[in-house]
Amino acid sequence: MTEDIQPPTTSPVKILLVEDDDADAKAVRRAFKSARISNEIVRVTDGIAALELLRTTTDDALTEPFILLVDINMPRMNGHEFVSELRNDPKLSRLVVFILTTSNAHYDLKTAYQNNVAGYIVKEDAGRDFLRLADTLACYWRLVELPIGD
Repeated sequence: MTEDIQPPTTSPVKILLVEDDDADAKAVRRAFKSARISNEIVRVTDGIAALELLRTTTDDALTEPFILLVDINMPRMNGHEFVSELRNDPKLSRLVVFILTTSNAHYDLKTAYQNNVAGYIVKEDAGRDFLRLADTLACYWRLVELPIGD
């Protein structure tokens, strides 16, 4: 016997997009909209701005799960430096991070996973079609229990 399984609605996951490239940021937003994912996306353009935002956000706001999409090559503070700083901050270390980058360099991949990222996505591998990325992330947070609060 088979039952009709309805896809779950998206959960209240907030997305922090740390991306300096306007075209890539726009493509991510467009893909999420096309995939009918209405989760809030907040964008900052580098690691310093991301840390400032996360550190000044109230504790109540951080009780909702966050997923961070982080580029590596950014001005002021690159993605590796940002994730390393994030992992060393007791209030932020639990946040779920995906690297979203054009770099397929082994060093970048290795460094990212040493910083305990949830995934490493090469923009070309996601194709120019960011819709697959949106679908993948939507499935991820529907299937995986994310940390909420302390």
